[in-house]
Amino acid sequence: MPAVAWRRAPRAKVSLRYDLGPVLATLAGIGIVLSPVAAAAQSRDADDALKALIPDSALDNPEAWALDTDAARTPAPDVSTLLTPEALPPLPAMPAITLDWPDAAELPTIEPLSPDPDIADARAQAEAAGELLDKDEGAQGTRIANATLVNVGKNVILAFPPDVEMPDRSAIVERFKGLSALSTLKNDEENLAQLTRRSKADAELLQQILRVYGYYDPDVIPSTDRPTEPGGTIPENDDAAARAARRAAEAAAAIVRFDIQPGPQYTFAKITLGDVMAARDAQALRAAYHIQPGDPINSDKILLEKDSLSKELGERGYAFATLGDPSLVIDHEPRTGDLDQPVTTGGIYRFGHVTSSDPAYLSSRHLERIARFRPGDLYKRSEMDDLREGLLATSLVSTVGVKTREVSPPANGEPGVVDVDVTLTKAPQRTLAGLIGYSSGQGFRLEGSWEHRNLFPPEGMLRVRGVAGTQEQLAGVTFRKNNFRERDQVLTADLYAQTLKNPAYDANTLSALITLEKQSTLIFQKPWTYSFGLELVGTQETTATKPKATYVIAALPLRGAYDASDNLLDPTRGWRLSLRVSPEISTTNGTKSTYVKSQVDASIYHGVGSRVVLAARTRLGSIQGTSLDNIAPSRRFYAGGGASIRGFSYQRVGPLDATGEPTGGRSLTEFSLEARIKTGLFGGAVGVVPFVDAGTIGPKETPTLNGMRIGAGLGLRYQTNFGPIRIDVGTPINRRPGDSRLGVYIALGQAF
Repeated sequence: MPAVAWRRAPRAKVSLRYDLGPVLATLAGIGIVLSPVAAAAQSRDADDALKALIPDSALDNPEAWALDTDAARTPAPDVSTLLTPEALPPLPAMPAITLDWPDAAELPTIEPLSPDPDIADARAQAEAAGELLDKDEGAQGTRIANATLVNVGKNVILAFPPDVEMPDRSAIVERFKGLSALSTLKNDEENLAQLTRRSKADAELLQQILRVYGYYDPDVIPSTDRPTEPGGTIPENDDAAARAARRAAEAAAAIVRFDIQPGPQYTFAKITLGDVMAARDAQALRAAYHIQPGDPINSDKILLEKDSLSKELGERGYAFATLGDPSLVIDHEPRTGDLDQPVTTGGIYRFGHVTSSDPAYLSSRHLERIARFRPGDLYKRSEMDDLREGLLATSLVSTVGVKTREVSPPANGEPGVVDVDVTLTKAPQRTLAGLIGYSSGQGFRLEGSWEHRNLFPPEGMLRVRGVAGTQEQLAGVTFRKNNFRERDQVLTADLYAQTLKNPAYDANTLSALITLEKQSTLIFQKPWTYSFGLELVGTQETTATKPKATYVIAALPLRGAYDASDNLLDPTRGWRLSLRVSPEISTTNGTKSTYVKSQVDASIYHGVGSRVVLAARTRLGSIQGTSLDNIAPSRRFYAGGGASIRGFSYQRVGPLDATGEPTGGRSLTEFSLEARIKTGLFGGAVGVVPFVDAGTIGPKETPTLNGMRIGAGLGLRYQTNFGPIRIDVGTPINRRPGDSRLGVYIALGQAF
């Protein structure tokens, strides 16, 4: 809160005049008396009376005259001989003292003490407080007529004048609710003393809150109402305990009312912002400080605008700008306040270079790639913060410090230059992870991995992974280079061997894939993302109705996406659109085929009020260029499962072969609609999501609605700081023989 000073109204000047002549004369006289000067000799022409006291011989030899006395001629006695016991006179005999035995003594009667006046005053004050609760005398006369009443909690009411405009009334009420002493009074501890004390404290609190919003002359009058029983008041013959019990019971039912006369709202008069107005871009900086003369005084806004001005200075190149604590001087006569916000701009700077404290671990050159600024760019504090967050996102550092260092000061109207010094503390670089699980669709699954995230500095990761399960076995190695050549650009090379058994096909696969992609991250969600790569696959695959066949496939997977949503994991508004295109060449049994596999995904999000988000999704896919038999089963389209059509098992939507197993297809059609509803439970962390999914797989290249399958269900969402945890339970609406009646899906993030 800004420092507030009070300024009194001007007073008339008083002129005081003193005559210093007598004073100086008196001081001169005192000086003469106190001065250590020698005494002057007596005149020999003095009168006879004075000569009798001081003869002329005393004037001729004063010392001899002073010693010519009997006392001066008598020698002084020896004091030591006077203090001997023999020299002291004997003490007189002690008189006899007699006392009666206590049994025979008659003690005087003790008079009772009169009551202490302070105790009597305290009792009178307590009784007065009790009478205030009983009768509320005088309070009714000070209450505001036709007041606007606001209930702020347990038996507490605020009363506002009906004819006074208070734009900040709601904010005043909410702040009082959070700070009120009466609101913390529990039923088992209510009594008259606590009620009276806390109502007085709350009255003072209301005055402080009103001053925050510019009301510096408020009147807050507390009063108490209570229901009265028939016959009413406490009988005078009740003992103290009974009266205290009655008052405690009545205090529990009492209603405390605060009548508020806010008085005039003070306004800002003079506003001073240090050396802001001397800056080159003074008008833009002043526009960022949204307080103008004549605005109502608001202490909260003073602090908010201090932050706003600091941010604007940081975004306009003022690398070393400082803002002091604001002060507000209140003048009660014109009902205004003068605001002084100390500001030192310190001049404009441009970025120089980034230097690393550990170049062998993360080089300065690599840090400059992560930074979104380049040497010569205008300094921006937000880009310093972004660099800090980007370094933490690498997971290679546990703590990071980012600090500017002046290289050259501003001169001749040109900005200065600052380098950015980055201090790093290494984080653990190796991770050993494992996962064990079971599902009715995939059986047992054991997965493990080891990775070193900086084996090839900077940010060169090597991961070795393996899977052992009922339906899948895999061994693979992955190399990944994060922030490759620029921020959030990732180079990945993946080599793995896999054996897979699922409802649609069995496959033994050896795959090599290299991709370059531009990612969207939780720290910086980008509108545009892309990826392209090269994939080489050798696979032996078989289905329930087809013999084993060997496929050699080369593909160029491409992907582009635009994200106009407001959140990566939990969007509430906006839309998304992505396109995947993969030209592929496939050879099997001497037959060479070329085709293009493409897929479009689109979703939209629309908020309804503050508690409901409607979300819709569609997905269309097509494989063009060859027949279904020339396409490896692992490259076809399938539908069904938690990321597709909930309620149906994985890959169970679409055409089935003679054995009842899915064959996959050349086209894909999917639709989803859900309502994400906040329940308010656990602080708003829990939500429910009713949903409907529909889709089908077609044997031809054109997406179709024939054979559409529909699933519906209810989901539960639990919000965390890294996104919602999703639990969906779905059931098929138009199930076929062999389809399960229920599907349960658990994942991180929304379904789409």
